[in-house]
Amino acid sequence: MSLLVISVTSISFAQKNRIEKANKEFDKYSYIDAREIYLKVVEDGYASAQVFQKLGDTYYFNSEYGQAAEWYQRSINEFTSETDAIYYYRAAQALKSLGKYDESDKLMAAYEKVGGDNIIIRNFNEDPNYLKSIAFQAKGYEVEKVSINTDSSDFGPSFYLDKLVFAKSAKANKGEKVFEWNQLPFLDLYVADMDAEGRLSNVTPLDGEINTKYHESSSVFTKDGRTVYFTRNNFTDGKKGRDKNKTIRLKLYKAIKSGDNYWTNIEELPFNSDDYSVAHPALSVDEKRLYFASDRPGSLGMSDLWYVDINEDGTYGDPINLGPTVNTEARESFPFISENSNLYFSSDGRSGLGGLDIYVTQLDNGGTSGKVTNLGEPANSNQDDFGFIINESARLGYLSSNRDGDRGSLSDDIYRVQEKCEITIVGAITNKVTGDAVPGAIVTLLDSNNTALETVTAKENGSYEFKTLVECDTTYLIRANSDGCEYNEEIVETPNVTGKIEVPVKLECDPCPPDDLGCRLSLQPIYFDFDRYNIRPDAAIELAKILAAMREYPQLIIHIESHTDSRGNDAYNEALSEKRAQSTLNWLVDNGIDKNRLTAKGYGEYQLQNECSNGVECTEEAHQLNRRSMFLIQN
Repeated sequence: MSLLVISVTSISFAQKNRIEKANKEFDKYSYIDAREIYLKVVEDGYASAQVFQKLGDTYYFNSEYGQAAEWYQRSINEFTSETDAIYYYRAAQALKSLGKYDESDKLMAAYEKVGGDNIIIRNFNEDPNYLKSIAFQAKGYEVEKVSINTDSSDFGPSFYLDKLVFAKSAKANKGEKVFEWNQLPFLDLYVADMDAEGRLSNVTPLDGEINTKYHESSSVFTKDGRTVYFTRNNFTDGKKGRDKNKTIRLKLYKAIKSGDNYWTNIEELPFNSDDYSVAHPALSVDEKRLYFASDRPGSLGMSDLWYVDINEDGTYGDPINLGPTVNTEARESFPFISENSNLYFSSDGRSGLGGLDIYVTQLDNGGTSGKVTNLGEPANSNQDDFGFIINESARLGYLSSNRDGDRGSLSDDIYRVQEKCEITIVGAITNKVTGDAVPGAIVTLLDSNNTALETVTAKENGSYEFKTLVECDTTYLIRANSDGCEYNEEIVETPNVTGKIEVPVKLECDPCPPDDLGCRLSLQPIYFDFDRYNIRPDAAIELAKILAAMREYPQLIIHIESHTDSRGNDAYNEALSEKRAQSTLNWLVDNGIDKNRLTAKGYGEYQLQNECSNGVECTEEAHQLNRRSMFLIQN
């Protein structure tokens, strides 16, 4: 028995030593080395929440989400009380990358119950049907992998005049140092030629003093191409800087171009620190503000978006956090600001498709509009999507993603993004004089060559919509016509942004309804005395106009509608209106009109012209308006 106790004790001490060694590697972000030790510990039969969680992290932070989900779920299932809330969240995120959205949502509910972070929970609860929302607001992009990608990692594009600069890890020579995080060679900045369609070629290292034996990545250039801000490991003048855990952090640097291509005068920015990372620069449209990602004190999560003002004398203001509208308790990174002051960034702290997703919000005096939108598919996938840049006027951009790889962050590639600019044309056809809708109007869409692309019929309310999606920055013609109206055309210059535009068309129309003879002949109403149905002298004058029209146009067939006011009971008024209708018909017959060309009907008090209904006190003049006859042309 004593021998067994000694044996078990020695194994326990051995495992403890190995775990301590793995933890040291983990704390230095040497995830691959730490992973190997943790896996051996588990293979030897040792299990704990800490080991499972850290194993999950070594995969999660290298974007290997399938394995990350496995280890996080083992911690949740086997060590529920010892599993912190953040691992529920990371497990939920990892499951999304496997397409398991229902399981992910269940873990998000569990994450909230165990005390998950407020901003993440708020964002999730505000849009429980996030997949539908993302699909609805998805941007119309075409995404294509560029030809310059290598077998290693290519990411973080930036515009540099008419070229593209990006980070790439070249193959390491034998014995050459590699990055401990993912065992890849260190990154350098490269430049590629870019044609009008965004095709890339002629890749060469960025010339000058920027590239070193450590990491350089994610840059931003001023519009004149003379200044660059870029990310580098804490490495200045040949010396490495480390934090208290001996970890080399990321910092931002500035370089100036000498001559045509040589980058020199490397300057570390003053808001860097050995104790936290500052990375991924972006410039405001006026180049007076520098945005970046950092985990500096005051951050809400693992990394937040911040900015500093660039003063006229070249100094920098204090770093300002963009706040909870943009930042969460997870990762926000890779900001980019477009010519229209749209802030694009990546996050895994929101309800996305999985991994890092790309989002956009409008900047307003440094702050944001408050609305953050997921770009949706195909810009986003269920893997990591980040480093998005775009020339909005040219509708051309790039992004970084590991969507086509099976090695997580080891297979980042650059993709060309072409925005499909498509316009939907809608509108309404109205009467130019009256403003009334013109239902049944024929509306035709024509291109600049006067070729008809589509013809539709206006609805009852005069509205129309073409199903044909037209191109941006293009001229079209909208032609409308209707019976009784002169046709009209509207020239349309489509905008350069996808969306829906409204093109109303007004028609010169006959103001009379096509079957209202009284309107067409400008007749005054034919009125009757109270409780009478005889034709009054003033009514005979108006009837003479009808008589003249019917004699001139033998094809006219007329229907007579007669009405009463509301006084008297309903049945009596029905009979009275019928007598008025027949009296009107008989007047025309007596004056030579064939009875076969006439029909007549009484409508009682059911079609009043005003509010003088039963029980309502009205003047005699108001009641008189309801004792009338109308004349309608029959087809």
